[in-house]
Parts: sequence; C-alpha cells; structure tokens
Amino acid sequence: MCYPTPHELGLAARALADEHPGEVRLRQAGTSRAGQPLWVLSVAAVGPVTLARTPTRNVLVVAGAHANEPVGGATVLSLARRLLHEPAPRSGCGWHFLLCADPDGADLHRTPRPYSLLDYHRSFFRPPGPEQPEWAPSLLPPDRLPPETLALTALIDELRPVLQVSLHATDLGGSWVQLTRDIPGLAEPFAKSAAELRIPVENGASDAAGWPSPGPGIFVIPQPGSEAAGAFHPEDTRLSTWYHAHRYAGTTAIVEVPMWASDLVDDPAPHPDPRGALRMLAGRLRTDAALVAGVRDMIRPGPPPYEDRASAALLRAVDWTLALIPRIAVEWAGAGAPTEATAAYIASIDAFGRRLSLRAAAMLLRVLRAQGHPAAPGLDRLVTGWCEDFAARFRARWVPVATQVEHQSRTVLATYERLLAADRSP
Repeated sequence: MCYPTPHELGLAARALADEHPGEVRLRQAGTSRAGQPLWVLSVAAVGPVTLARTPTRNVLVVAGAHANEPVGGATVLSLARRLLHEPAPRSGCGWHFLLCADPDGADLHRTPRPYSLLDYHRSFFRPPGPEQPEWAPSLLPPDRLPPETLALTALIDELRPVLQVSLHATDLGGSWVQLTRDIPGLAEPFAKSAAELRIPVENGASDAAGWPSPGPGIFVIPQPGSEAAGAFHPEDTRLSTWYHAHRYAGTTAIVEVPMWASDLVDDPAPHPDPRGALRMLAGRLRTDAALVAGVRDMIRPGPPPYEDRASAALLRAVDWTLALIPRIAVEWAGAGAPTEATAAYIASIDAFGRRLSLRAAAMLLRVLRAQGHPAAPGLDRLVTGWCEDFAARFRARWVPVATQVEHQSRTVLATYERLLAADRSP
C-alpha cells in the first residue's frame, strides 16, 4: 500500500461515488493557489433525518493539511469505504472528507513509498506556517488568507460539524491525539488500537508539552488565558481552523500517527536530568542550524536565480524553519525548563529538534541540486548522516501504511462514538 497523490485521491473518490451514486457524493469545495481542485467526498447519513433531508449531525475529516504527512488521504478513502459497510456511525450523521487540504504542497513532497528516513527526506517539503491551510489564520490577517484556508472555513460554516478531525502524521515517534475539548473515555480505545497494532503512544509529545492530559497520548489544548509551558508554537493554536468549529459547538480532534515508530517516546520513567538534557539539546540544535544557515548564506548574494515555483517555495520554507530555531533553543535552555520530566518527553524533544534542522537541510539540498550548486555534495553527506543517526538513536521501525491507516481510522470512529456518548450522558 502506497501513499496516494492528490490526483490519485480524486480518481479513487470519483470511482467510489460512481459505484455508490445514492450514498456517496464528490464535489469541489474550492481551488488551490495553483488552480488544483479541493475535493470533498461525502457519505450520506442513514436513519432519521430532518424534513429537509439533511443529516442531524455532520462530521468533517480533513486530510493533507501538512504536505509532508500523506497518510491522511489513504485514511479518508478507507474510512469512506468502511462507513458504506458499517452504517452504524452514519445513523443520522453525514460524513464529509476533504481529500487534501494542500494539494500544491503535496505535489512538492513526493513520497509514495519511503524505504528509509533518508528516502523520505530526499523529496521533503513542508511549507512555512502562513502557507499552511490550518495555521494561516493564526499568522495572517483575514484579507491575506490563502484560498485553501477560505475553502476549509467555508466548508465548516456550511456543515457546522459536531466533530472535525484533522489527520496528521509524524516522521518518527508515536501516536497521540490533540483535542480542542476533552472527550471523556477516548484514551481507552485509542490505547487499545495502538497496542494491537504495535504503535507506541507518545506520552510526552513536544507539540503538546504542558497541556492537560486525561489519558496517555490524549492532550487537550489549553483554554484561553492559560499558558502551556513548553509548547513551542509561533502560532496561536486557538486562531487556527481547528477552533472554527467551536462557532457551532463543535469539537476538533487532531490524530497523529508515526511513519516510523520508536518505543523511546512511550517511556514513562522519570528522566534523571531534564534541564541538563534540554540544555544539551538546545546546544545541538543551535549547532546544527548554524551548519544549514551557513550553506543557505552561500546562495544569498546576487539576484535570485530561483525563478521556478518549487525552488522559491522550498527556500521560503527553509528560511521559515531556520527563523524558528533560535527562540526554541532559548526556551529549552531557559530558566523555565522543567525540573521533572519523563524519558518520553525528553525523547520527543530530542526528535523534534533533530527534525527541524534535518528538514531545513533536506529542502535546501533540493534547491542546490536543481541548480547544480557546488555545496550540494557536502550538504548531501550531512543530510545522510543526520537521517542515519536519527533512525539509529530512536531504533526506528517502519509502520506499514495499512497499519497507519487502520489506527487513524479506528481513532476517528472511536472519537465520534465517545463524543456522542458524552453528549448523551446527563
């Protein structure tokens, strides 16, 4: 099983709609910056509906919000097929799948079947924050939002989903779920699925450091007015499209699954020296970033020779990533670093720092190769070494695409079931 491209997703969705014309609908919800269609696949509700023949509830599942996280496309197709054969979740509920929120970015990150971390990074691309559909509202004024964001928020306004699920992935680590509101009881089916599929649960996810955690791997985004110590985001999460569903009393779940698994992120043992470890990781991050920035500086003088869209996008992403690193390193080494932390948390921070520098280097290498730059071989050796060290340090093991899809699918369905159960409880 491979990761499908946006074009392949559209073809598969069209075939599914043609096969089930009374239950499945494919429509265009908007257009990307490069003119690609943004497809929405809908599976109709069964059971009681209103007089207007619309479902009493809607669920919106968003795939492909991050270009380098392609598993979501395969998951939405699998979920749509599953719903056709298991109608219980469709009782009075319409299910809607945005097949790929950023098809332009997905076309720049081409990894149909990576065989190693190095293979994955050879064609790596992740756009800067302001160009990411879900994050853009937290970084840009309303009149500068990209069309992908406008299409997504319009879809939320139309559907008023009781649940929005955003499908994400991490290159190496474990699985976790972020929630905009707590959904009681989700930790149990989530952990059961992860254990059955041999996917570690990321207990100290760096993306959710300091957030309330009602169960292993389940994190609730802090409410307005609270501070999440150690959450290294330049964006305000609450301004993202994840919170747009709150206008209609909806809840958003962000489901992360790893491409390569590491049991180090599932270790609840206390770390012997968290502050010392974070200072060391901050120093390494600064050193690694300086190596990449030094190569980036070699191509600054003179008029830009990078006229093609791909190279320009890659360089914007490199510069965005390098600009984030100094503030992150300061936070890690600062007085606010925790005096107590688990081994899983430190491992997650370790992985986070490695991937920042590695991603910047990998994207820069793509530009250098395209231009035949003399610095390309040296940067290639650096990227290769970092990938090998990353995999070795975390004892990485590949999670088959079908397994990634199964875990995401189970988690989406469990999230909906537990949300309904919570709504029905007195």
